[in-house]
Amino acid sequence: MDEALLRSLTPSVLGVLVRRGADFAAAEDAVQDALVEAVRVWPDEPPRDAKGWLVTVAWRKFLDATRADTARRRREDRVDEEPPPGPTPGTDDTLQLYFLCAHPSLTPSSAVALTLRAVGGLTTRQIAQAYLVPEATMAQRISRAKRTVSGVRFDRPGDVGTVLRVLYLVFNEGYSGDVDLSAEAIRLTRQLAAAIDHPEVAGLLALMLLHHARRAARTAPDGSLVPLAEQDRSRWDTQAIAEGVEILQAALARDRLGEFQAQAAIAALHADAPTAEETDWVQIVEWYDELARLTGSPVVRLNRAVAVGEADGPRAGLAALAALDDSLPRHAAVAAYLHERDGDLTTAARLYAEAAHKAPNIAERDYLTRQAARLNTRRDR
Repeated sequence: MDEALLRSLTPSVLGVLVRRGADFAAAEDAVQDALVEAVRVWPDEPPRDAKGWLVTVAWRKFLDATRADTARRRREDRVDEEPPPGPTPGTDDTLQLYFLCAHPSLTPSSAVALTLRAVGGLTTRQIAQAYLVPEATMAQRISRAKRTVSGVRFDRPGDVGTVLRVLYLVFNEGYSGDVDLSAEAIRLTRQLAAAIDHPEVAGLLALMLLHHARRAARTAPDGSLVPLAEQDRSRWDTQAIAEGVEILQAALARDRLGEFQAQAAIAALHADAPTAEETDWVQIVEWYDELARLTGSPVVRLNRAVAVGEADGPRAGLAALAALDDSLPRHAAVAAYLHERDGDLTTAARLYAEAAHKAPNIAERDYLTRQAARLNTRRDR
């Protein structure tokens, strides 16, 4: 069973059902039922037209689900609209669905959560981690969003800012999480940049390209994480870096700074440094100051503490870190790194072990565990 194929077809099938009059919540349920049916049937009877099969089955599932509370005449009208057998046009409705999910009737945070779950393919757990909330809280938020849009006509697409937020989170999950969605996020952001002249769209595309350019160097042959300072920079994609920098420079020249442009500027400074030691940390701190002003995000201030530690020394970094809530994700990992640089190996080892226990994925957990073991070994000598 090709799970990647199913994932890639889901937005398009969902778009067909919505365009044919299904409300979003019912359409999503029908598509999910069709996917379950595909997992059961396809290994023995693979269809010649995968998308057409999914559209037909999902539409029938939708009809079955609505039959109990739909009048006979409306029910027969919908049956007449059933997609005919045979190949289905291969239009890509994914980006349109992102805009439709960002519906004006939803708050931005609810719209993002709904889109990530229904179109982006992320689990409720992954979305909750991105928003720093418990999984149960996020499940309730998504359920409320579905109820809000149930029966709503999707003729008023949402705003660009909400769609950018969704694309950013999808890319981050693909870049560092369990599901590889980063290439899809870049593809959709390219489409958006071609359709809309917006500096933050350009900023997000530049940010994605600059981060994605380092992907090959982020892991060792055994799958373990390689931190930025230790990466083999000859493995970075210089073409992607050049494209990202060019797009960023054009966006910054318009003097409408936004958070994605500021993040891209930080990524560009990392990409521009021939070695880790030559990184312009002073300028990176300045960009983090701008980013903190734009977003007020505690995660931005956490990353800023690392940059301050590099620019002004580990004790300055620890002073910046002291102003932040120690329950922030990766707070313990940052503290461990700064304490190690300050020479306090005992505290650093303890904090690395604590950070490993809280790590959001196996690769990060293993890396932090190795750091704790390395310091404990050094300390025992």
